[in-house]
Amino acid sequence: MYITQALHRSAQCDPTRTSTIYGGRTRTVAETIDRVARLAGALRGIGITEGDRVGIFSLNSDRYHEALLAVPWAGAVVNPVNVRWSVAEVAYSLADCGTDVLLIDDNFAPVAVDLRRRAPNLSTLIYCGDGMTPDGMLDYEQLLADAEPVDDARRGGDDLYGVFYTGGTTGDPKGVMLSHRACLTSATGSLVTTDILGRGGVLMHAAPMFHLADIAAWNMGNLTGSVHMMVPSFTPTGVIEAIEKHGVTDALLVPTMIQMLIDAPEAATADLSSMRHVMYGASPISETVLTKARSVIANARFTQAYGMTELAPVATLLTADDHDDPALTRSCGRPASHSELRVVDLDDNDLPHGEVGEIVVRGDHVMTGYWNRPAETDAALRNGWMHTGDAGYLDERGYVFVVDRIKDMIITGGENVYSIEVENAIAKHPAVAQVAVVGIPDDRWGERIHAAVVLAAGATVDVDELGEFCRTLIANYKIPRSVEVLDQLPMSGAGKILKREIRKAHWEHAERVVG
Repeated sequence: MYITQALHRSAQCDPTRTSTIYGGRTRTVAETIDRVARLAGALRGIGITEGDRVGIFSLNSDRYHEALLAVPWAGAVVNPVNVRWSVAEVAYSLADCGTDVLLIDDNFAPVAVDLRRRAPNLSTLIYCGDGMTPDGMLDYEQLLADAEPVDDARRGGDDLYGVFYTGGTTGDPKGVMLSHRACLTSATGSLVTTDILGRGGVLMHAAPMFHLADIAAWNMGNLTGSVHMMVPSFTPTGVIEAIEKHGVTDALLVPTMIQMLIDAPEAATADLSSMRHVMYGASPISETVLTKARSVIANARFTQAYGMTELAPVATLLTADDHDDPALTRSCGRPASHSELRVVDLDDNDLPHGEVGEIVVRGDHVMTGYWNRPAETDAALRNGWMHTGDAGYLDERGYVFVVDRIKDMIITGGENVYSIEVENAIAKHPAVAQVAVVGIPDDRWGERIHAAVVLAAGATVDVDELGEFCRTLIANYKIPRSVEVLDQLPMSGAGKILKREIRKAHWEHAERVVG
C-alpha cells in the first residue's frame, strides 16, 4: 500500500465529490488530484529526486493536505515541522534530516531569513500562504500553474513516507522514520477495530496537521472518502463555527482542546448535532472533562486512541461502547487489530495481570527507527518490541491502563505515586480547570507531590483546601503538598502538557519551596 493510493481510488470512483474545504475554497477530488500531480511536477522541476526531504512549516490548510500527498507523489519524503518550536529547534530538524525544500505560509515567513542562516542546507522556500509572495521565495500557485502534472511515483510499502520529529525530555528532537506501510497499517487497523471514523463524512482538522495524531486521522479520512475540512488552528469559537457551518461529522481533538471547547460560552447554545465521532488521545483526559464532553457533544461517539509517534501512532483503542462501562473510564482500551502489546519488567519478562510495568508494542506500524541515531533505535526496539517508556498494566480482559510515563512516576518516601491518579482527583475540584502533577525535590521525602493548576474563572484554592478534597479520593501519601497557580500550563504544539517545563524551575533551584 502507499499513501496516495486512496486518492487514485477516489478519482476513479467519485471524482466530482468535494475533497477539501478551507476558508472560502472548496475543491473536488478531480481538482485535488490535478493539483497534487502538478505540485509533484513542480517539486521535480526544482530538483527534488527520489528520497529527498521536503518540509512543511504551516498552519492547517488545503495546501497542507495537497503537500502531504504531492511529496510522496514526487517520490520524496515529508518532514512536517512543529509550528510551536523555536527557530533554532526548527532549523535543527531541517538540517538534521537534510531538508532542502520547505513550504512555508504567512505565519512563519517572517523567520525565513533566520531559518536559512541556521540551516544552510535549506536551498528553496515555497510560499504557500494567501498574501504576497515574499522576496526570495517561489509562489505555490504559480508553481502549479507553470508545472506539468507528473505520474505518481507510487512509493509505498517499506519506503520512507516521512521523518516526524518528536521532542525529548532532554537533548535534541529525534526524527522518527515512518514508512508508508507503518502509517497505513495504523490507519486501516484502527478502522477495522472500531467505528473511530464515519464513511463519507466531513472530517475537521483542528489539531495541528504536522502531528501524527492528526495525520493518522487524515489517513483514515482518505481511506473512508471523507471531506477534509481544515481550520488553521484550534480556537473554541472557530471550531464551533466550523461544525455549524459545514456540518462536521468527525474530528480528532486532544483533551485540552476538548476541555476548551466544552467550557466555551458558545458551546451551551451551539448546534453540534452533526457530530458523530470524536477521536481523542495524545495525552490523558480527566473523567470530569470526558463526562461533560459526552453531554455537550451529545450525538457523538467517543473513541480514545493510545500510542505515540513511533507507532504511527495507534497502539490501543477504547471504543465508543467501552465508554459506557464505568470500569473502563481510566483504560485506554485494548490493542488495535494491527497491534501486539505486552507489559514487561526491566528484563522484558511478561508481568501478571494488574502488575505495573513498561508497555511494549510490536507490529507493522512500528517505526523504522530514529533518523541517524542507531544506538537510540536499538535501545527503543530491543528484542523486536518498541519500548514505549509508558508504565501501565493489563487486566484480565486485555484492557490496557496507562498509569504514567515511567519518567513521570513520583517516588515519595519510598512509595510509587502515578501523577495521573492525583490529577484525576484534583480535576474533580470545581475550582480547577486544568492540572498537572509532578515530583519536586524534598529533603525529607526525596520527592514531594506538587500540583500546577489553572483555575476556573473567578475561583480560588489553596493547598490545604485541595488536600482535604483529595483525601476523600486518594491515599494520604498521594495528596499534593504544594500547589502553584498558573495562567496557563505549558503546552507542546500537539496540545500536550509539558511537565518538564513545570519541573525545571524546581529541579534547577532545589532549595526553593513552592507553597
